[in-house]
Amino acid sequence: MLDTVHLLQPSSFPSVSRGRLETLQVNLGFRCNLSCIHCHVNAGPKRKEEMSRNTAEDVLAFLHRHQLKRLDLTGGAPELNPNFRFLVEQARRSGVHVVDRSNLVILQEAGQEELAGFLAEQRVEVVASLPCYLQENVDRQRGKGSYSGSIDALIKLNRLGYGTAGSGLELNLVYNPLGPSLPPPQGPLETEYRKQLLERYGIRFNQLFTITNMPIQRFGSYLQSKGEFDDYLQLLRDAYHPANMENVMCRHLLSVDWRGYLYDCDFNQMLKIHLKTGDRFQPRLRDLFDVDLQGISIQVAEHCYGCTAGQGSSCGGALND
Repeated sequence: MLDTVHLLQPSSFPSVSRGRLETLQVNLGFRCNLSCIHCHVNAGPKRKEEMSRNTAEDVLAFLHRHQLKRLDLTGGAPELNPNFRFLVEQARRSGVHVVDRSNLVILQEAGQEELAGFLAEQRVEVVASLPCYLQENVDRQRGKGSYSGSIDALIKLNRLGYGTAGSGLELNLVYNPLGPSLPPPQGPLETEYRKQLLERYGIRFNQLFTITNMPIQRFGSYLQSKGEFDDYLQLLRDAYHPANMENVMCRHLLSVDWRGYLYDCDFNQMLKIHLKTGDRFQPRLRDLFDVDLQGISIQVAEHCYGCTAGQGSSCGGALND
């Protein structure tokens, strides 16, 4: 794996500061049933890192102390962490909206037969990765058989009410480009996804989120191996759109790794660029139970151009579609 952090610092990216904290995004570990080319966390079946029960309890305490109402769970496959259901149940009991960032195929894995029903029962928002509506492209990006597994999982979620108007069970899909290019406009692509998935399989969903691939971890290493890293970074710089700065996700989101350390965003987490607040070095959740983070400077590097290029990109899709 070729490292990229030294290629992303120092940076010419403009300074940005935090607004009001709204979302705690928690990485439960790097174990995953897939090994996707575009994965910016280098997750896979052989990874062992996973969040402990003690750290999961710190997550819940942080949510309570800061009165946050949105918990965004990611990985790896977050559902593989033994504390996943504990976190979901406890957060929902406190009135917190929970997001599960799922690769869909996990719903079809042995031992996960009841997972979809659990998500529906807890009224968890599912944000599901489906990098294309065509089988060839998905299998090339995520591995053979992942497309059919994803389609079967979407059908299962639809049967439970996900994606149905008025059900309150939200199902959003995520598109990532296959290679070193910016995502197409989100609106027209969402229309095409709806048409293709409905006509082919009767599948319905709420929204499509388009997300720019970041030149870090597995995708960054892939770019370096192809001699395309510098060109891709220049593409992101050239497409910088100042209007996106107001809505970048790091202004209202805090990222937590599997050990409880804090970062401005999930991408900084993968680069080990820790949150910086006062004289605290590498702060963890319990260090900031009573600290107001609004107004502090966000740590930036060249990959930040990925969030502000073109229509913009965030965990909730395009910023300026």
